[in-house]
Amino acid sequence: MTKTIAVAGKGGTGKTTLSALIIDYLTQNRKGTVLAIDADPSTNLNLALGVPLYDTVGDVREETATAVGGRGIMAGMSKWDYLDMRINEALVEEVAFDLLAMGRPEGPGCYCAANNILRTSVDRISGAYDYVVIDNEAGLEHLSRRTTQDVDLLFIVSDPTLRGIVAAGRVAELLEELNTAVGEAYLLVNRVNGEELPEPLMKAIEEQNLKLAGLLPADPGVNELDAVGKPITQLPADSPVRRKLEEILASLNGGL
Repeated sequence: MTKTIAVAGKGGTGKTTLSALIIDYLTQNRKGTVLAIDADPSTNLNLALGVPLYDTVGDVREETATAVGGRGIMAGMSKWDYLDMRINEALVEEVAFDLLAMGRPEGPGCYCAANNILRTSVDRISGAYDYVVIDNEAGLEHLSRRTTQDVDLLFIVSDPTLRGIVAAGRVAELLEELNTAVGEAYLLVNRVNGEELPEPLMKAIEEQNLKLAGLLPADPGVNELDAVGKPITQLPADSPVRRKLEEILASLNGGL
């Protein structure tokens, strides 16, 4: 059975970095087959993983909308068959994992039919993997539209600021509005200096009803890789943030 892990949080908290490290943890420890889904419109997960990206689901949707207008690129195929084929073509297949990028949200036109087909196609693809890891945007848009399967484990990422914790609390509040079921939701506080958070931040976590999974240290190695455009997965095995994240993953819900 597929286990789905989603990572969400406001921009700049390092959620794409953590998504890439979770994917790397699963593949390096031979946990099973992994599908990475980049559900953030900024589409940076492939860079963090160090793989190319040519098409997104958003590109396929726009392309299909044009084809339906009578331009003939579907070559007599049904919309279902064409979308399904193009989604499979958009899948980036690597040795250790595969990657599917959702891309930009739809434009001003009506995409209800295309989105229904895309939802079914993405869910069918996801079901073929042991793990699906979703790098989501803060608003949980793709989860709310059910373009992915239900989520077993959600990590909400914050920086060590009061504003960040409050923003994480708002993300958690969105869970009640989702049609997608979420099993467990945890807070990860990233880029922490020191072993503990200040008391006001711990109080804010309690007030926001957030379940703290752990604190991830500020790691200069991440900044060094980002500065030169190298994949985050090149962090050494003993890097502080990698070691702490792997410790957290091994401890939650019996371990991943």
